[in-house]
This record gives sequence, structure tokens and C-alpha cells, in this order.
Amino acid sequence: GNAPSSQPQPVDLSTQSVAGEEDPGAVDNLPPAHAGDEASPGTPGTGEGLCRRCGGSGRVDDGTPCPECDGTGKVTVGIGGA
Repeated sequence: GNAPSSQPQPVDLSTQSVAGEEDPGAVDNLPPAHAGDEASPGTPGTGEGLCRRCGGSGRVDDGTPCPECDGTGKVTVGIGGA
């Protein structure tokens, strides 16, 4: 027999987006995240800021690349009202 129409129907995830899901292909275009990032690069309400650990130099005291920003001197941080 057929299920009553009041039963929830299975969702075909290949054709329908689920709540809170971004376009899964879009993430491939973003730069890599770093340990010091407050959010993933490209997140709305964020921007690039100087790494607090190395002060934007990309290096820590002993001259090695900063582990927080992977030596870039920049991290993704929340801006504005975020």
C-alpha cells in the first residue's frame, strides 16, 4: 500500500539543499584556513586581519614561520557586528 500523505517523504539530497548547507562546490575556491583564523576565509562578516601572535610579520621570535598564520602574517577574523 501507499504511505499516507502525512508521512514525511525522504529528501533526495542530490537535488535539494538542506537547511544551513552552502553550495558544496564553493568551498573549493576558498584559500586554506589557518590555525589562528576565527572563521573560514570567505565567511560573510569576516575579513583579513594581522595575526596577533606574530604581529603580521609571519615569523615568531626564533625566526620560524608563525604556526597561527602559517607564515602569512594574516588571519581571517570577524569584523563589524560579527
